[in-house]
Parts: sequence; C-alpha cells; structure tokens
Amino acid sequence: MLTQFLTDTRSKPVVDAYAATLAGQNRTGETYQALFGNVPCVCLRVPTGGGKTIMAAHAVAMAGKAVLDSDAPIALWLTPSDTIRSQTLEALANARHPYRQALAHHFGDRVQVCDLESLQAISPHDVGKAAIVIVATIQSFNVTDTAKRNVYSFFEELAPHFDNLPPQLSNGLEKVTEADLQTQPYLTAKDVGRVKYSVANWMHLQSPIVIVDEAHNNRTDRFFKSLGRVNPSCVIEMTATPVPGNNVLYHVAAAELKAEQMIKLPIVLAEHPQGWRDCLRDAVLTRDRLEVAAQRESDYVRPIALVQAMPINGEATVAVVLQHLIEQERVPEEQIAVATGTQKGLDGINLLDPACPIRYVITVEALKEGWDCSFAYVLASLQSVNSSKDVEQLLGRVLRMPYAKNRTQDALNRAYAHIVADNFAQAAATLKDRMVQNMGFEKLETASLIIPQQPLPLTGGEGGAPTAGRAGGAATPAIPECHIELPQAPDTQHWPDELKQAVRVVPTTQGATVLLHGEVSSAILAQAEAFISNAMPAKAREKVKEQFDAHRAARQAMRAPAQLGLDFAAIPQLCLNLDGHLEVVERETLSSLGDWSLLDQQVQLAGFTITETVNSFEIDVNGARVTYRHTDAQQLLLNETVSHTSQQDLIRWLDVEVRQSDIGQPQMQAYLVKMVTHLMAERHFTLTALVRARFQLAQALVKEIGRLRQMAMARGFQGRLMDMAVPGVEELAHYSFHYQPGQYPARLMYQGSYEFSKHFYPVIHDLREKTQAGAVAEEFRCAQAIDAHAKVKHWVRNIERQEKFSFWLPTATDYFYPDFVAELVDGRVLAVEYKGEPYRTNDDSREKQQVGHQWEQSSSGRCLFLFAVASDEDGRNVSQQIATKLA
Repeated sequence: MLTQFLTDTRSKPVVDAYAATLAGQNRTGETYQALFGNVPCVCLRVPTGGGKTIMAAHAVAMAGKAVLDSDAPIALWLTPSDTIRSQTLEALANARHPYRQALAHHFGDRVQVCDLESLQAISPHDVGKAAIVIVATIQSFNVTDTAKRNVYSFFEELAPHFDNLPPQLSNGLEKVTEADLQTQPYLTAKDVGRVKYSVANWMHLQSPIVIVDEAHNNRTDRFFKSLGRVNPSCVIEMTATPVPGNNVLYHVAAAELKAEQMIKLPIVLAEHPQGWRDCLRDAVLTRDRLEVAAQRESDYVRPIALVQAMPINGEATVAVVLQHLIEQERVPEEQIAVATGTQKGLDGINLLDPACPIRYVITVEALKEGWDCSFAYVLASLQSVNSSKDVEQLLGRVLRMPYAKNRTQDALNRAYAHIVADNFAQAAATLKDRMVQNMGFEKLETASLIIPQQPLPLTGGEGGAPTAGRAGGAATPAIPECHIELPQAPDTQHWPDELKQAVRVVPTTQGATVLLHGEVSSAILAQAEAFISNAMPAKAREKVKEQFDAHRAARQAMRAPAQLGLDFAAIPQLCLNLDGHLEVVERETLSSLGDWSLLDQQVQLAGFTITETVNSFEIDVNGARVTYRHTDAQQLLLNETVSHTSQQDLIRWLDVEVRQSDIGQPQMQAYLVKMVTHLMAERHFTLTALVRARFQLAQALVKEIGRLRQMAMARGFQGRLMDMAVPGVEELAHYSFHYQPGQYPARLMYQGSYEFSKHFYPVIHDLREKTQAGAVAEEFRCAQAIDAHAKVKHWVRNIERQEKFSFWLPTATDYFYPDFVAELVDGRVLAVEYKGEPYRTNDDSREKQQVGHQWEQSSSGRCLFLFAVASDEDGRNVSQQIATKLA
C-alpha cells in the first residue's frame, strides 16, 4: 500500500493519491495535511509489538524505487532519543540483526549505515552505489539557533560533495554568515556568502527519504522547518499513537498482528481487590502454569513475569516484593532480577539464553527504552491501576510473541495481566484506555482483546472449575457485569419490572454506575441502553453507546466458538486432476493450463513512450502517465549520449527487478533480450534513454507480463472449469481451507447494537448495521439471517484479499472471496455471496455464480453455494433465500 501510494504521487497530486488510498480502505472524512507542499508525508500506525522498525527498514527500499528511481537511496532515520538512536544504529549495522537483514533483502551488501559523526567518511563515489542510512536524533536537527548544532556547521571534509555545483543547485543551499564566524573561528570574512559545507546542505543535495520514529512527539512548526531544511523526497512517519497532523496512510489492526503471529492475544486479565499479595501470588501461579505448558513445546520458551512494584513511599516496594517472592512464594533468588533506575539487574544478560535462570523481573516504572524479551508473559502490577502510569508500557512487553510464531500450547499464545483493582470492569476499563491512548489500539479492538481469567486451581494446572459448558469445546467463561458510568443516577421509577430486577444502581463520586449481570439477554441489554440514553442529553448519549458497544463486544468475544476451543469444519477447495494428482486451482495452476510461455508471445510494449522536457521526465505506459523531477535541468539531450551501461548490464538489472516466481530465469532473460532489442531497433529508443528510464521500463514490463499471464489464466480457466471438483472425503485434509483460531485479520469491526451469537471469531470484519442514509444495510440483513437460522452451527464474515486467512474460489482473473461462510449443524458448508441489484447480472457476478455452482455441484451435497440478492426472481427476501437453500 505504501509503495502504491508513493508511485501514485508521481502521476497525481499527493492529496489525490492519499484520498485514493483511503478510499480503497473505506475510510472517509480524513483530510491530507500538506506539511511539505507536494512532498509525500504519511504515517503508518502500528500498535505496540507490531514491528515498526522492521517495517521502516523495508520502507527505505520501497520509497527509493517509487520516489527516487534509485536502488541506492539515501535515508535519514530520525529517532526520539539518543538511547533509541544508539540501539537502532547498532541493529542496522549488525548483519545478523533482523533490521539489517530487512535492508539486505533489497540491497544485498550495498548498504552503509552511519551516524552524523561518521557521515564525513562517506565519499562522493559512495553516493549512488550503495544505500546510505544515516541514524540521528530528531533533536540534532530540531533547533532554532542552527549554530548550536553540528549538522549546520561548516566541515571542510565535506568539500568534495560540493565541487562544481551548478547554480540552480547551489542557490537553494545555506551560505556562511557572519554568525558562523563567531562559532567557527577557522572561517574568515572571505568565506561569508559561500556555500556552507554542512551536513544539512549535503542532505539537501541528496533529497533523502526521511523515516521519523515515534512521530506523534514532533508536531511543531520548528520541527517542520528543520525537516524542510534537508529537502526530503518523502517523509514516512511511524507511530502507535498518531495525533492530528499525522497523515495516517494505514492502521495495522491488532487482529492483523495476531494473525501474523506477532503478538499474544487476548490479554487474560485478573483483578485483585484484596491487594498486592494476592496479585503477586496469582501471577506466580500463572507463570508456573505457563512453564509447565512450555515444556511441551519443541522450541525453548521460559515464561517470565514482569512485576511492577510500588514507588519508595508505597507498601510493596522493590525490596518488599523481592523478599516476599523469596520467603513466601519460595522463588529461588537467582530467578529474580531487579531493573530500576539504580539497580541494573538485567544489564549484560541474554534473557533468551536457555542457560539464563531469570523468571521474574521487578521494576517500578517503565523498563529502559528498547528493552525487549518475548519470553515476558505475565504482568503483575502491584500499584493501583488508576495511578500506575507505566502499566501500558509494561503490558506492551508481554505482548510480543516468542520467535514470532504461534505455540502448539494455546495458553502460550495469550498474554496475562494481574492488576490490583476492585473489580474486572475497573481494571479492564483502565487497561483499555491505556491501550488506546498509548499503545496504538482502537477502542473497538480492545473490547475483544481483554478477557477475565477463570479461577486458578490451588495447586497449579490448567484452570478452575468451568461455569458452563459447550459441546466439543472448552467451558464457557462467566461474562463479567456490565458497568455503565453515568454523570447522574437514572430515574428507574417507570422502568419495566423485568429491567429493574436486572439492574443495580450504585452512587459514585462522579455520578452513578449502572450494573447489569453479564448473562442478561440481549433484549434486556438493549432495553437498558434505550431507557438510559433517552434520559440523557444528546452529547452524553455517544459515551453511553460506547460503553454498551464495548460490553457487547466483550460478550461476543468470550462466547465466540474460536475462543472456546471449537473447530470450524474443513472447507473443500476446487481442485483439478493433473497427471493423476490433485492440485488446488491456484493462480499458478491456471496460468500453466493456458500454455503460458513468455517466448511464445508477441514482443510489444504498447503505449510506452518517453517524453523529456525542461522540468520533467514523463513516461506514458498504456495511458498511465508517470512524472518525476530532474535534479539538474542541464541533463537535456543526454539520451543521445553513449551510455556507460551496456545492453547486457541493463538486461541483468531488469532481470532482478522484473523477476517472477512462475517464470524461469532463462526464459525471462531471453524475453528481456527480445524486448530491449525491439525497443531499440523498432521503437528507436536509445540505450541511454532506456537506462535512464529503467525504473519506469521495469514497471511497464511487470504490467505487460501481468497482462499476458492474465490472458493465459482466462484461457486455462474457461477451458477447464467443468473439470474442477472438490476432493473426496478421504483427500479432504490435504485440499481444504481451515479457519484457525486467532487468525482473522479483521478491520473496520462491526459495532452495531444487534448481538450475533454464532460468529466463529470474537469480532466481525467490515459489517455495517446501517447505511449512511440510516437504512438497515443489506449485507447486515444477510448476516442476521445466517446467524438466526437453526441449521447454522457457526459462520464467518469472510475477509476479502486475505488468501492465507480466508476461503476463496478461483476465477479467470483472481480469487473470489464469498461474503459469508457457514458450517451447518449436519457438517455441510454453506458459502453465501451477496450482491445488490445493479451488480447481479454483470460479468463478474456471472463468473462467481458459475464458479460457486461448480463448487456445489461437484461436492456430492457437502457444499452449498448461494448467490443472494435483496429480492430474487420469485420475490423472496434474503432470509427466505437462505431458508430455501437449507431446506
């Protein structure tokens, strides 16, 4: 998405490219803030534990190609503190570190990483031959008085970079002033007015890609002015908690991180009204239980508990907690480390080392910046949940998944928090607020991310007594009470008796809390919301709705089959019998069926033109125009100059850039030879012109190869559709799709008042109860009908364009993701595609109906497919269409 956005900014204004990217995500009402004119400046919002730094490392190469047409870009990487700068610099320079490996994935060994102090060792010959990443603090540039920062100082060592600058480049650079003579005595009056050989000027010449870490901290005019001095080609901001002014291009949802096995979710929360001793005791029990589970893993995992002690004036200080763990909980002293401002018990220790004994880390405030150990599983916050300002930072430490993959023991795929609080609602509400405000999660996400811990057994083990059961799965946990905080107590005098019996009103210092038992019916819950909201001022109703929505989301999360350990039936995929072996019909299958060979195709690149003017270099590919700025207008007519790059060099470079997984290298190289020869001999492009436009040429070739592949896929699909079939029962395990617990990267989660009872996952992806006009949404009615049908066991709102996590069927052009997939109580599977009236007869819809029909017809009754509409030819509504299909 970032690459596409940056590429789009070449052919359209940044504002329009941003709007188009947001429209593709169904996001409305967000306006682009043009901080640097038409220079792209966007933010990636990634929650704690989501890998912001490794994403930034990959972004350097993506932006280099998309914005600068360079495979050796210069990037300025700005960090919020010197501690983070040192850690980032060390990681990017370490060939064995994942951050450096992300750079190496794109640049190989053509990478130089340095700080501002060592930048002077970079020679002009290094520029353009290797990617150069300069790591610095934001404060190094962010000043009012430039004389106080070395980046604006004159350095004679940088002189070679400024030799023979044309006027149009030197005019935009800062010059030596009288003030510089005061701070740099080796300058003389003769130097006043000359170009300053400074790091800032060198940056300005290079138009670097700028990466800004923790970008929410820097939204001042001074920062923007300082950043503008380096003349960025684009600015990519990374943060978990954006603020107004951060142009959020994409928000990584918690469900996406969970699906990619990066973080432990949900958070199992236990409240401890009796105080810190109970809290610490149960945290020890939880950690012990996890260690038993970890011994069943093939990879080494040693669960660690982070204990947040009270400050020096509290009861449970570090010394008291240490003594309590040793004397009361019988924890060996060598298993405990203390990490505070004065005690450095973790310095020099590799917690991931199997020989390391540490299982408990006691701290008071936040651990040092950059501290990371994915063995951290349990947070025990002994401070009052309302006063603990660092609890969310410590919680972030326990979210990261060890080795970034799910464990076979489900208990190890969750995070655990023990909090000193009067009740679950209080603890959960505080954690949710912290997760939203400081960790980058969204309100709706947090409602399903925190679940109550069931009673721990007295002697360890797997859990307490179940409160209720569900056939085939784990015990259904007790739903906590619904707490609705109000500015004043509601008047319940005229409420129905049934509602009065379900409600308790407790006065508080801020007003009142309405309490409803967690197991009340959805009708009573809706009734309570209506009576409370109708008596509230209009401005206060939204807060009431948020509280009820959060409770409904929590109820759904705790009742979700995936959370209870239930399985979703295997869903057969369409297959073909090829040479006696079944094969799922994937893209590669279809292209191979179309006798796909590049060398058999006519060599052409229709619409590819290069037009060069004084201010731009335009490449038109099939009507899609791409422009970029020259750094030097004197480059005109260079296309007629003999290139220092040979035709073979260009072909080798294109081979790397255009490489396709389904095309062998000999075939690709032969095709590229034919294409470059065609462009030079028949289209009369010079080799120099093609070399200078090589990035645009690579884009055009990728597009052309995609067109040829698509034609082959269409031929293969139409020719073999009737041969496609689902596998037999005995082969189902190898040729089917499985919805897996925790692997559902939902976005734009459902937040309506209707409570679905059978959705397999805790949240529902992109389902709206009402349209913008206020009418009930048609897809919502379809979901309601599926959820309410007695023959439906559970169902999933299928996520589009998620081939790893969603069920799909093949088409001639791509994959088709039915809107809903349901498992029936008799074991059959139902796929439902819903289309509004204008779309039911277009080519795309007809093809989906054909594919769905073939999937159903070839399944011997095991699969059902319904192409649902608001009203069919017989006048039946969605509920009636589903009922007829399942009859």
